[in-house]
Amino acid sequence: MNDIHYTGGMERFGAIRLFLDAARLGSFSAAGRCQGLSPAAASAAMQRLEASLQTKLFERTTRRLRLTEEGQMYRHFSEQALALMTEAEAGLRAGGDAVRGTVRISAPSDLGRNLLLPMLEQFRTRHPALLYALTLSDTPADLVRDDIDLAIRYGQLPDSDMVARPLAASRRVVCAAPALLDRCGVPATPAQLADLPAIVLATAHGPMHDWRYTDTVGGKRRAACVRVRRYLQSNDGEVVRKWAVSGQGFAWKSLLDIGDDLRAGRLRTVLDEYFTDGAPLNLLYHRHRFQPPRVALLADFLQDRFGQIKT
Repeated sequence: MNDIHYTGGMERFGAIRLFLDAARLGSFSAAGRCQGLSPAAASAAMQRLEASLQTKLFERTTRRLRLTEEGQMYRHFSEQALALMTEAEAGLRAGGDAVRGTVRISAPSDLGRNLLLPMLEQFRTRHPALLYALTLSDTPADLVRDDIDLAIRYGQLPDSDMVARPLAASRRVVCAAPALLDRCGVPATPAQLADLPAIVLATAHGPMHDWRYTDTVGGKRRAACVRVRRYLQSNDGEVVRKWAVSGQGFAWKSLLDIGDDLRAGRLRTVLDEYFTDGAPLNLLYHRHRFQPPRVALLADFLQDRFGQIKT
């Protein structure tokens, strides 16, 4: 097994890598295995790091390690330091101007397959040394826990430690295939949707069967919703769209997801005067995490490309 001492800069970077692994995995033993150290050597190395900093980085319990407030701050700067070193070394090896490394991306399934994938392919033709780790899911990812660099999500966002860059304006609409409208008729009010065949997205929080809209009562606009009762459900947004195109039911979808279907006549929207609330598409990333050039360049590229889409 190796050991870590603090006689020079390279040794300190080894300790930083061990510290970051311990913070991520919650275990000195697991972190040590990543670095080729025994559990005892890993624990001793962290004790030496704390002694050299004169700061306690971890709260130790019988079950798991937890970063102290000072440890959280050290983690933030350590991640930036290693990211900078990695970028510098990659640039030197590639002649100084290559974009390389892996970008971890999370996006909704339907949008990811039909809009995002072609954009990623175009960006990679410019930067062939770049790699992607792409997760498509309609359940929002935890950017910190899942180590996501960039996440694409719909809707207004709660206050958080994430930066939200607007990608495209959009709204949720109710849509259906022409054949279904011929069979069931065009609903005149949102309330009529409750007893019509529908298709809903199933998330970790349950089926999205409450469809929000805006009504006018006494000359005033107010928020309302209709709960659909006769529905198919899927946890994949593209399945929901395909079922809608095949005439299986009404669906509540983003205009961005069904733009091609509307232009081709495969789907039509209904009740547009009610379903008017915006659901903008945003690009999320960590507010306090260093962005390597590959992440920053891809973020700029996606913002430009999505900004060109007409809904």
